[in-house]
Amino acid sequence: MSKKISINMLSSADKVPGQGVGSAYIELIKLLNEKAKDKFNVEINKGIKYDILHAHTVDLPNYIKLKLTKGKKVAYVHFLPDTLDGSIKLPKPIFKIFKNYVISFYKSADKLVVVNPIFIKDMVNAGLDRKKIVYIPNFVSKEEFYKIDNKKRYEIRKKYNLSEDDFVVLGAGQVQTRKGVLDFVKVAESMPDVKFVWAGGFSFGAVTDGYKELKEIMDNPPKNVQFIGIIPREEMNGLYNIADTLFVPSYNELFPMTILEALSCETPIVLRDLDLYKDILFEKYLKGSNNKDFTKRIRALKDNKAIYNKAVKNAIEVSNFYSKEHIFKLWDEFYNDLYNESND
Repeated sequence: MSKKISINMLSSADKVPGQGVGSAYIELIKLLNEKAKDKFNVEINKGIKYDILHAHTVDLPNYIKLKLTKGKKVAYVHFLPDTLDGSIKLPKPIFKIFKNYVISFYKSADKLVVVNPIFIKDMVNAGLDRKKIVYIPNFVSKEEFYKIDNKKRYEIRKKYNLSEDDFVVLGAGQVQTRKGVLDFVKVAESMPDVKFVWAGGFSFGAVTDGYKELKEIMDNPPKNVQFIGIIPREEMNGLYNIADTLFVPSYNELFPMTILEALSCETPIVLRDLDLYKDILFEKYLKGSNNKDFTKRIRALKDNKAIYNKAVKNAIEVSNFYSKEHIFKLWDEFYNDLYNESND
C-alpha cells in the first residue's frame, strides 16, 4: 500500500459563524474524510511536519507555518485584497499594509487554489504567478442541503412568523455594504406584499464598512423585512427551503457558498449581473443590474408559475454539476500531483 499523504489544514474560518470561507473549509474536510481516509491523513491546525500544509485563512500563525515548513504549501484564495473594499473599514495606511501582507501570504505558497476562474486574471495582475494557480470550485453536500417536505417547511415558516401563502425572499451572508444589503432593503420597500428575510450579521463588528447605516436599518427595518442574525449552518437548510427565492445583490464575490447551498435545495436565485457568475452558473439564473431589475425578476417569480418552474429546473441542473463526486476527483488529483512534485 502506498504512503498516506499527510495534510495539515490551517484555518480559523469556523471561529466566526456566518462566513462562506468556513463553509467551504468544513465541506472539504468532510469530503476527504469520507472518500479518501486510505489516501490522506488530514489534521487541523497542527504543526509544520506534514507533506502538505493547506492554509484556508490568512492568519499570521498560518503565514509563519507556511514559511517554516519543508512540506508543500497551498493557499486557498477566497478573496483578493481589492475585494475587501466594502467589507472592512480601516484607516488607509493600515489597509495598505494588510493588502501587502495578503499578497505576500499568497506568494509564499507553492499552489494557489481559486474557486472562480474569472479571478485568475486579477491574481496575475496583483503579482501572483499564473503557473501556481489552480481552479477548483466550491461544492456542497446533498446530505446537508436538500429539499424538505411541505409539512416541515411550514413548521419552520411559523418559527419566523411567516405564513404558508407568503412569498419569501431570502438574503444570506455577512451584513456589509459589499453584500448589497441596502439594495435588499430598498427592493423590499418596493414590494410590500412580499416578505424579505436576511440571515447574517456583523462578522467583522464595528469595523464593517457602512456599519452605522446598516446597524440603523437592522434595528428599524421596513415592516416586511426581518434581520434574523447569524444562523448556525446546520439550520440553513431549513431557511433555504422556506424561501421562494434567494436574492444575492452583492457587488463583489468569488463563489458564494450561499448560492450553491440554495441551489442544492432547489431554490431559484436572483443575482446581480456580474461577470463572475457567467462561467460558474452557465446563465441559469435570474439577474439584474439595479433595484428596478431585481424587483421585476422577483415579481416574475411570484406571479408567473412557468417562470418559477423554469428557475427551479435551472437550480437543479446547476446543483448537479457541482456534485461532490466530481469535485473530489479534482482535489484527489491536485493533492497527489503536488505531493509527487516534491518527491520526484
